[in-house]
Amino acid sequence: MRHNITFGLALAIGLTVNLVQAADYSPHVALQPPRALLWGDTHLHSSLSTDAFGFGVTLGPEAAYRFASGETVTSTHGEPARLARPLDFVVLADHAESFGLMNRVQEGDKRLIANDKAAQWHRVLTQGTPEEKRALQRKFLTREGRWEAFGLLDRISTPDLELDVWGDAVAIAERYNRPGVFTTLLGYEWTSAPGGSNLHRVVIFRDGSDRAGRIPPLSSQADPDPRSLWAHLEQYERKTGGKALAIPHNGNLSNGLMFPVAERLDGLEVDAEYAAQRARWEPVVEVTQIKGDGETHPLLSPDDEFADYETWDLGNFEGKPKTPEMLPREYARAALRSGLNLQRSLGTNPYQFGMIGATDSHTGLATADEDNFFGKHSAVEPGPQRWQHAVGRAGDTVVRGWQMAASGYAAVWAHENNREAIWDAIKRREVYATTGSRIAVRFFGGWGFEPGDAQRPDIAAVGYAGGVPMGGELVPAGGGSPVFLVAASRDPLGANLDRIQIVKGWLDDRGETHEQVYDVVWSDGREASADGKLPEVGSTVDETAATWLNTIGEASLATVWRDPDFDPQQEAFYYARVLEIPTPRWTAYDRQRYALGMDAAVPLSTQERAYTSPIWYRAASGE
Repeated sequence: MRHNITFGLALAIGLTVNLVQAADYSPHVALQPPRALLWGDTHLHSSLSTDAFGFGVTLGPEAAYRFASGETVTSTHGEPARLARPLDFVVLADHAESFGLMNRVQEGDKRLIANDKAAQWHRVLTQGTPEEKRALQRKFLTREGRWEAFGLLDRISTPDLELDVWGDAVAIAERYNRPGVFTTLLGYEWTSAPGGSNLHRVVIFRDGSDRAGRIPPLSSQADPDPRSLWAHLEQYERKTGGKALAIPHNGNLSNGLMFPVAERLDGLEVDAEYAAQRARWEPVVEVTQIKGDGETHPLLSPDDEFADYETWDLGNFEGKPKTPEMLPREYARAALRSGLNLQRSLGTNPYQFGMIGATDSHTGLATADEDNFFGKHSAVEPGPQRWQHAVGRAGDTVVRGWQMAASGYAAVWAHENNREAIWDAIKRREVYATTGSRIAVRFFGGWGFEPGDAQRPDIAAVGYAGGVPMGGELVPAGGGSPVFLVAASRDPLGANLDRIQIVKGWLDDRGETHEQVYDVVWSDGREASADGKLPEVGSTVDETAATWLNTIGEASLATVWRDPDFDPQQEAFYYARVLEIPTPRWTAYDRQRYALGMDAAVPLSTQERAYTSPIWYRAASGE
């Protein structure tokens, strides 16, 4: 009996030891830091958007989800389209204003066509001649016609109808949501544009249909002030127990309204309440998309040789011209600088945001690759004329199709591919923007990283153990300068890397903000000049053939960099910008495919890039 007991004890002990050894041996059993790099589009429109409907877009939510998840679909103008690689997630962000109601008008929903104007539209859409249909669509494409439709449909709609239309859209998203494979996050666009100035936000829910399906999208028609949206989101969370956030976009079209410093829509000062609300609801900003890049502007960053990238700076949606004093309230880097000052005066930084990219495509096709770009809307889908198509106007200046940017995507460091994990990553700002290329980037800030850490195969583990990731905060730690661990690798289907830069902004003792761009690691053994300027990487682009070679640049770059100009008393932020070598722009591909002659002003090459979310240093005086 004693032997049996001893044997039993030994067996039990052995099992315990084996279990402990198994847990210790496998490094992946315990909860890990975010290690899934997921790619997605957080700003895609389908035919449920009234303006897309006006363009004649035929792709609804199902086609949009099928395309984003890797299937082949047919575009509005009959072109087969497919992504080179599926996306991991997508947000179908159709306009809240008259959400899906034009589709219901066309279908003859009696709750709408009881109105004479809506009944007239129904007759044209279902029985009119091709010329009558095109005339109605052209009307919806004008600002006046579009807002007439928004206003009328919102006015004659009913809460039951709005919930019915929203419920249909949510049900489609649920059918295509496949956790672990492809995620459909529920959301919409709140499309405020007072006086034609962009204050648009994309709303994204952490929740499924059981919560998000209970309250339809909020229109901006009643109140264009973002505070009304924030109040609505707070009501949503209180009523449903769910979670939501908002993502501003296209500050470059806001004519100075997107990142206010001293005033709001009603002329009141930006106060502590405003700052706290904005910081709560808007953790990230969309800094690059088809309607231009919003990282910085050459007038705001005159010493930054890469500042003038896909710049749209002529005016707002109504063509009201831009003035130089508007620019600091439109671009992300300037807003990050303003936020340091507002932190000091208000106690909260309203512009402590991360950065992502998205397409804002109104074709139902989430394309951001230069060689597979389907444009902003169906009128500028691939074709020989789209490069010169008029896509906007500012005063007497016409914005042409060639000025569209084939941009961008959101990169998310998440625990897994599902709604909750992706939303949580956005909320904590562990995300970054690219202009369409799938560059992989890690960025950490700490106090003790060593030069050899950049070569570690477990660089992420080192980064999390020794510091904070992109989107995080550093606090004083006993002296010394902060140290940043940054690593990037090229898109497997794309171009080599030119360099990694770290962009720093800081607040001095006089309350003035500054910025500096540091080249921290680069390719091809180049040497900086005495003034610190790094020679250009060169170019292998053949613009005639729309090709390039990866004979320059590096497949990956990594380094540990210590701030040489650090002052522990000064608030600061740091983010990484990763640049590829030059590659053909979408205009070069169009020129080659259609054998076109293009104006000399049309750019035919580009340097794709990534912008990480910042890491903030909080000085002791700022706590």
